[in-house]
Amino acid sequence: MSALFEPCTLRDLTIPNRVWMAPMCQYSAAPQGPAAGVPTDWHFAHYAARAAGGTGLIVVEATAVSPEGRISPHDLGLWNDTQAEAFRRITGFLADHGTVPAIQLAHSGRKASTDRPWKGGAPLGPQEHGWQPLAPSPVAFDERHPVPTELTVEGLRRIVDRFADAARRALAAGFEVVEIHGAHGYLVNEFLSPHSNHRTDAYGGSYENRTRFPLEVVDAVRAVWPKDKPLFFRISATDWLTEGGWSADDTVRFARELHARGVDLLDVSTGGNASGAVIRTGPGYQVPFAARVKAETPLPVAAVGLITEPDQAEKIVSGGEADAVLIGRELLRNPFWARQAARLLGGAMRVPEQYGRAG
Repeated sequence: MSALFEPCTLRDLTIPNRVWMAPMCQYSAAPQGPAAGVPTDWHFAHYAARAAGGTGLIVVEATAVSPEGRISPHDLGLWNDTQAEAFRRITGFLADHGTVPAIQLAHSGRKASTDRPWKGGAPLGPQEHGWQPLAPSPVAFDERHPVPTELTVEGLRRIVDRFADAARRALAAGFEVVEIHGAHGYLVNEFLSPHSNHRTDAYGGSYENRTRFPLEVVDAVRAVWPKDKPLFFRISATDWLTEGGWSADDTVRFARELHARGVDLLDVSTGGNASGAVIRTGPGYQVPFAARVKAETPLPVAAVGLITEPDQAEKIVSGGEADAVLIGRELLRNPFWARQAARLLGGAMRVPEQYGRAG
């Protein structure tokens, strides 16, 4: 049996294999009006194809907990019941075809209010459906981005409540896993890193203070998320800075605290918080960060980042570096990557009856 195609059980949930789809924004929702943040036919077709292709778990793209938490005006949202109801078509299809539906809840912080990437990704003003970004501190991400508004303590409490509300809606929408987005320079990540968090109150300065808001989000979500369902956390394990940033040592320390608070798996990515950081990329370049968390803490991990080949993914899981792999761009290129990997590795794989004649 291929290790990549062994089931994975977290709490009371069994995931049929360890080929999972990483959250990747599609920037394809309406920007305003009653349909703002509502998944469309594009989202249904996009996720349904990967479920038909045998992916064991699909993490739906970063979904904003509030309108100002979107990366772009075209992001998905879970701040109202209309959005939650629209997701049921997607989660129902995934579940019917043996794929576990998961969703990443997010607030983009100082990197909010930007255009879609294929239009350049520049910050947008009010005339283009844009808004004023919020952040731990009034420090812009780079020279292109505006200086964000520093969040008050009351504002932080409202956002914590928004994460909890979105988790409740995720449950109503049929999701089996919730992931908190704490990576890539978005709000939760901004609080963790001294590079972006310059506060002098109880939410800035020391490690304990910088982790306070992220842990409040975790506690609020875990409190409303059913005890039998897993909670994931995505982290940037390093800012890729030589000094003044979040480090791999910080990640290991934080992973232990997440485990103690009921997080069931750490989705280990890197970067995104420091403009101009030099990132040494290559096949599986982020796997060592996941492997270290797995070796030094009791928290299960998923590895992500330039994992493209079945043999490569199999070695990561069978070698104990990660409990699962999250495939990103390769699943955009090939929705049937999981089925093809199973054939190559000799793993068991379900096939939709409609496709059975293809073998």
